[in-house]
Amino acid sequence: MTFLIQQTLLYAVPLMIVALAGVFAERSGIINLALEGIMIFGAFVGVLFVRLMQGTGLFSGSRNWLAMQALELLAMLVAAGLGALFSLLLSFASVNLRADQTIGGTALNLMAPALVLFLIRIIANQNTLGMSEGDAASWFMIKKSTFGIDSSTDLGFLGETFIHKIYLATYVCIILFVVLSILLYKTRFGLRLRSCGENPQAADSLGINVYKMRYAGTTISGALAGMGGFVYALTTANCASTGDVAGFGFLALAVMIFGNWKPLNIAGAAALFGLFKCIAASYASIDINGDGVFMLKELGISGHLYRMLPYIITLVVLAFTSKKSRAPKAEGVPYDKGQR
Repeated sequence: MTFLIQQTLLYAVPLMIVALAGVFAERSGIINLALEGIMIFGAFVGVLFVRLMQGTGLFSGSRNWLAMQALELLAMLVAAGLGALFSLLLSFASVNLRADQTIGGTALNLMAPALVLFLIRIIANQNTLGMSEGDAASWFMIKKSTFGIDSSTDLGFLGETFIHKIYLATYVCIILFVVLSILLYKTRFGLRLRSCGENPQAADSLGINVYKMRYAGTTISGALAGMGGFVYALTTANCASTGDVAGFGFLALAVMIFGNWKPLNIAGAAALFGLFKCIAASYASIDINGDGVFMLKELGISGHLYRMLPYIITLVVLAFTSKKSRAPKAEGVPYDKGQR
């Protein structure tokens, strides 16, 4: 159970934070289909930053836990900053040029992996960009030894699940999710942002700059998606960038729609999708009874079906829930100040 919960968290947290990224954009009136591309770009930037920092000697060979956590947080900030910058392409096309937002997001999704793979080939002369030092991912984990506890000590169910072998980035994303959800639904800024996605003409009549709010929503969305991309690379891709995030950006869109653009629902949906993603990735080591006798892989089901499971569940869930979901009324509609 401890293993299952930890693995579910690893998959659910990036989905949750990237789904919230989609909410910020769409609540402002911009459809951000570029979440996948921004995640790919954020993963590359974050991994490259860690690699460069290790190369400077400042963090090279470091086993100091505080130093590695500082590097992890810095990489998250850099990935968020470059993700926000990358999202400005969508903002400019959607707000200033009034281009079709679906096509703009699709174009960024096509451009990001091509650009990232091109840069990886230049930097690493291969198709994968990893850390300059091996097994760096384990250095970022919170372990028993972090607190001076012997590895054989039993911390109990809660301690073993939420303290041992967990990433600081996981908790940072959860805290950020809560804070930004409050910002979106309990502050003046959040109310103005949401009004621009519901009725921009009415918002403009009250003195709200719709263009600025849509830029703000998409920029926050890009920052969260970029950060989510690096967290994905750190926690599930063994600190490597390959120009791919296994469709997490599109899964995050499904989580957002299933969660009906509401943070609490999104957290639950992310946990559900994360569980199935965990089963798909770790079915060979999941013990149903907990006694090491009845393993999930012994059910005789093909491994290909397990790997397809998250995407099958996505289609099934959306087929049954999409009719009840209520998207912001003005999302995807270019704002014309002269229109009433």
